[in-house]
Amino acid sequence: MRVRLHRDINTEDPILLAGWPGMGNVGIGAVDYLRRELVTSEFGEIDMSDHFTPDAIVIENGIANMPEVPANSFSLSTSPDLIFFLSEAQVSGPAALSLANLIVDVAENYKVKRIYTCAAFAIPMSYTEETRVLGVATDAGLRDSLVPHGAEILKQGIISGLNGLLLGVAGSRGVESACLLATLPQYALSLPNPRGSRALVKMLSTLLGVSVDLSGFDAPVKQMDEMMAQIEERMRSAFTSKEGEEGEEVEELGETVEEEEVPNYVMRLIEQLFQDVYVMRLIEQLFQDVAGNREKAPQLKDELDRWGLYSLYEDRFLDLFRDQGEEE
Repeated sequence: MRVRLHRDINTEDPILLAGWPGMGNVGIGAVDYLRRELVTSEFGEIDMSDHFTPDAIVIENGIANMPEVPANSFSLSTSPDLIFFLSEAQVSGPAALSLANLIVDVAENYKVKRIYTCAAFAIPMSYTEETRVLGVATDAGLRDSLVPHGAEILKQGIISGLNGLLLGVAGSRGVESACLLATLPQYALSLPNPRGSRALVKMLSTLLGVSVDLSGFDAPVKQMDEMMAQIEERMRSAFTSKEGEEGEEVEELGETVEEEEVPNYVMRLIEQLFQDVYVMRLIEQLFQDVAGNREKAPQLKDELDRWGLYSLYEDRFLDLFRDQGEEE
């Protein structure tokens, strides 16, 4: 693995932004949107050919081919000076550590004063809820500087993959770094989440002091909102249904969605969500049990959180206790 610079660049106290594929493609979606909006020119790359181990083949018109090595490119935007690093793939193990160190090598070579990475943070929420942006940093000063821009400090947890590893490597080498994480629904980890990317771009634009047109997110957000509305409606219907056989319930749900209306990946997600009908029964049964015995409420709450459904059932859950207060 090695860095290849196509040309030399002149920069003054640049900031580096890095992005990789991940949950909802939130992070790479944000960094790539900024890169395109701010008009960058590529000046280098990291050759990963000796660390790339394909685990599948690519088929085109019935012909099998080995996949291409993922691209890992550096590009530059000026006014202000921003270096973008975008990778087409996440890597792990020794390759990830090597990649993170090479990125920091480039950062030190151009005297980068700060690194930002972007990622997603899955929580039990509905797509209709406002996206929150959480922040972590390698030092207290940078961490606290994120708050006035609207970030909530992530008190504890784990940032997996290269977004976290790059922070660790950069911090250990004295390059201050921060990661911004946009919240997204737990049930939608495999779906693109332009809402999260938009929230990150909005915050980054204030942190970087640049003006960015966010209208490019309007159509993708609208499209994904429509798909998530369908998913959440089916989740509500499935988890509150009391009638019919298990097979009939799933079949009825399937009949409400036309294949040509919803992309295949959404259909696969819906099938995955509803393949365990036991969960549907369990949630409904627990609501009934708690109505007669409030001591079972923690079990119900745990199951709702486990499946990322509490925000959808919050009113119904709280009504159980409001009813108790009225009876008393």
